[in-house]
Amino acid sequence: MDFKSLIREIQDFPKPGILFYDITTLLKDSKGFQQLIQDLTDYYRNERISKVVGIESRGFILGGPLAFNLNAGFVPVRKPGKLPADVFEVKYNLEYGSNSLSIHRDAIDLGERVLVVDDLLATGGTAAATVHLLRQLGAEIVGCAFMVELLELQGREKLDGCAVHSLLSYP
Repeated sequence: MDFKSLIREIQDFPKPGILFYDITTLLKDSKGFQQLIQDLTDYYRNERISKVVGIESRGFILGGPLAFNLNAGFVPVRKPGKLPADVFEVKYNLEYGSNSLSIHRDAIDLGERVLVVDDLLATGGTAAATVHLLRQLGAEIVGCAFMVELLELQGREKLDGCAVHSLLSYP
């Protein structure tokens, strides 16, 4: 399926000079969304994944159905203050500032095989922070899956040893 034809490109959003890839147009297309989840499922079907870890917030959209298809649990990685129990938290740098992510300390058991999922791999900061959190918990990271990868930003370089799989890439 030509997923790129289902993604809307918006110039100068969220600021001048940025070309924004709007995935909501793919997500609203029932055949496109189903095929996207099926392609990810097929890629990871034989990897014995016990948990799919979705990065807030669009990683939840992909991670939930993918976890269901893989017969795995789903674990959210959230922004600060969103998880009610004891958490691990990591701070990371963005282009213009910093942020942090949290995961429940009891979300992953030592040695569990996990898959990290998000919609977009750009500079890699958010995904790298998630990988760091999972390593603190003793997870075995099977891979990092993305719908879209922006190749020129070289985000996969920050994912230290994590096997990256992207369904679509843009130069």
